[in-house]
Amino acid sequence: MSNPHQDPDPQFPDPNDNPNPTHPQPRRPRGFAATNSGTTNKNRKEREKEKERTKLRERHRRAITSRMLAGLRQYGNFPLPVRADMNDVIAALARQAGWIVESDGTTFRQSNPNNNNNASNMGPYQVMSVESPVSGSSLRNCSTRASVDCQPSIPRINESLSPASFDSIVVTESETKVDKFTSTSPMDSTECLEAGQLMQDLHCGEHGSGFSETQYVPVFVMLSSGVINNFCQLMDPDGVKQELQQLESLKIDGVVVNCWWGIVESWVPQKYEWSGYRELFKIIQDFKMKLQVVMAFHENGGSDTSGMFISLPQWVLEIGKDNQEIFFTDRQGRRNTECLSWGIDKERVLRGRTAIEVYFDLMRSFRTEFDDLFADGLISAIEIGLGASGELKYPSFSERMGWRYPGIGEFQCYDKYSLQNLRKAATSRGHSFWAKGPDNAGYYNSKPHETGFFCERGDYDSYYGRFFLHWYRQVLIDHADKVLSLATLAFEGIQIVVKIPAIYWWYRTSSHAAELTAGYYNPTNQDGYSSVFEVLKKHSVTIKFVCSGLQVPETDESLADPEGLSWQILNSAWDKEINVAGQNAFPCYDREGLMRLVETAKPRNDPDHHRFSFFAFQQPSPLVQSAICFSEMDYFIKCMHGDMNIVES
Repeated sequence: MSNPHQDPDPQFPDPNDNPNPTHPQPRRPRGFAATNSGTTNKNRKEREKEKERTKLRERHRRAITSRMLAGLRQYGNFPLPVRADMNDVIAALARQAGWIVESDGTTFRQSNPNNNNNASNMGPYQVMSVESPVSGSSLRNCSTRASVDCQPSIPRINESLSPASFDSIVVTESETKVDKFTSTSPMDSTECLEAGQLMQDLHCGEHGSGFSETQYVPVFVMLSSGVINNFCQLMDPDGVKQELQQLESLKIDGVVVNCWWGIVESWVPQKYEWSGYRELFKIIQDFKMKLQVVMAFHENGGSDTSGMFISLPQWVLEIGKDNQEIFFTDRQGRRNTECLSWGIDKERVLRGRTAIEVYFDLMRSFRTEFDDLFADGLISAIEIGLGASGELKYPSFSERMGWRYPGIGEFQCYDKYSLQNLRKAATSRGHSFWAKGPDNAGYYNSKPHETGFFCERGDYDSYYGRFFLHWYRQVLIDHADKVLSLATLAFEGIQIVVKIPAIYWWYRTSSHAAELTAGYYNPTNQDGYSSVFEVLKKHSVTIKFVCSGLQVPETDESLADPEGLSWQILNSAWDKEINVAGQNAFPCYDREGLMRLVETAKPRNDPDHHRFSFFAFQQPSPLVQSAICFSEMDYFIKCMHGDMNIVES
C-alpha cells in the first residue's frame, strides 16, 4: 500500500515490482562508439549470466556433496572431518576397499610388493583413525588441519552435517571455482604440508596453553525459541531437562531465554500470560543455573533452530490493518511488521497507549510476576529488545522485502509519523524542502557505487545528506534513550543488556552504506558509534556485540571487514568504560571459528586486559543430537573459562 502522505514521484516504483530494479541507462552513443558500446554491454551481460550459472552449478554440487558426507557419517561410520571435501570422501572409500592412501595423495593397493612392510603394519580401519598420520585429516586443506590435530581423539558416530560446513565444501573438479574461504594450495604440494604442520604446532601451542589461566569469561547458552509455544505452554519439559543436563556437564554459567511480546500479550491488551515461562524458569532453577531473559518486542521469523514463527501480538496486528502507519515503511510504501515504528513512541495509537508505555507495562508485569526469582538471584540480567532482531537498528535488511546479502538495504522512515518528525526537523533548520528521504539511495540489493547517494563523493556527504543521516541516527538514539529510561526503572538493580549489530559489509567503502541504512552514521569521516554509546553509558547498560566469527579475504566483493568493525566498536565502548558482552552471529561448529570468537572475547595483546563480561552462545541445534558440536563446545567453554590444562598437544 502506498504512503498517502508521500508526494507522487516517478522515482518511486510500484510495490509489486522487482525490489531491485535497474537504473535508467545513459543516452545511447552513435556511430562507431555505439557499435563498441553495444558489444561491450552484450559481453558484460553474458559474463554476468555465466557467473550466475556458475554459482548455481556450484551450489548444486555442494548440496550433493553434503548429502554424501552426511550419509557416510551416519550410516557408514566414516570418521570424516567436519570441513571435509571430496578428497576425504575418496580417501575414506579407498581405505575401506583395502587401498593405501598416503598423506600426499599417493594411492596404491595394500598388496603392492614395494610396500608390504607398510601394509603389514596397518589395516584399512586403523588408517581411518583421526590421529593417524595417514588419515583423512591430513588430506584436508591447511586452514582446518590444525584444529583437528590439536584435539584429543573423539568418537564421531551419528554426527549430523553442520550447516556451517555447507559453504566450506569444495568439489575438486577442474571446472569448479575454488572456494575463497579455503586453501588453494594443491594437495601434493610440500608447501601445503609444511604450512599445515606449522599451523598444527602453532595452534597446539596457542590453544593448548595460550588460554590457560587467562581471565574468566562466563558462557551462557541460548535456548531455542521453540521451547514455549504461541499459547505460552512449555512444549517438552523432559527434552528441556535433558538439554540442561548436557549443558550442565559442559559447566556453562547459565542460559538465555527469549520472552516474546507476541506470546505473553498476544490476544488482549494488558492481559499477560506467564505460565509457560514460570514452568521453564522452575526447571532452570532446579539445575542451579543463572538466567538471562530477553524482552523480545519483535517478531521471530523462524530462522533460529526452532523454526517457529512468532508474530507481534494479534491485537497489535488488528490495529495495523486499520492504521498501517504504525509499522516501519520503505521508500516504495511497503510495510515491515517485524517491529513497531519508532515514530509512534509518543503517539497514543495502541488502544490509548503509546509504544513506550506498552513496552514499559510488559516489563513491569514481568518484574512483578517473577519478583521471587529476582530476589533469589536466579535472573542475573535483562536484555531489552530495541529494534529488528532484538538489535538496536532499523529493519533495513528484511529478506521478506527481497534483501539478500550483501545489499545495502533501504532507509525505513516513510511512515506518516516518521515523516512528520523529519518535516519538523527540516523546518527547524530553515530548509523545509529537506523533509524527504533520499531519492537516489538505490534499493535493497543495490551496491554503493550503483547509487548517487552512497557512491564515492556521493550525496551522503552533501549538506542535505549530512542533515538527513544525522536526523535518522538521532531517531534511533532517542528511541533507545526513552525505552532504557523505563527499563532501568522497572529492573532497578539488575544488569541491563542492549544488543549491537555487526554490519560489516561495505565497511571498506567511504560511505559505509549498510551501516547508514541501519541507523549508524559511520562513514569514514564520522564515528557512528560514539554518540550511541554515550546514551547507553548514561543508563549503565552492557552492550552485547554480535560477533560474526568470519574471516573475510581482502578480495571479497562486498568489501567487508568484520575485524575492522569489531575493533572500532569494542574500542569505542571500552574507551567509554562500558561493559561489553558478546554473541555469535552464526552457529559455529568448526574450532577455527570458535577460536576467533575467543580471541575477540579476551584479546591477549590488549595492554588494558579488556574482556567480555559474558558470552551468549547461539546453538546450531540441540547439543544432544551432535557429538561433534558437544566436543567443540566443551573446548570453546574451557578456553573462555581459561581452563585448558587438560588439553594434550
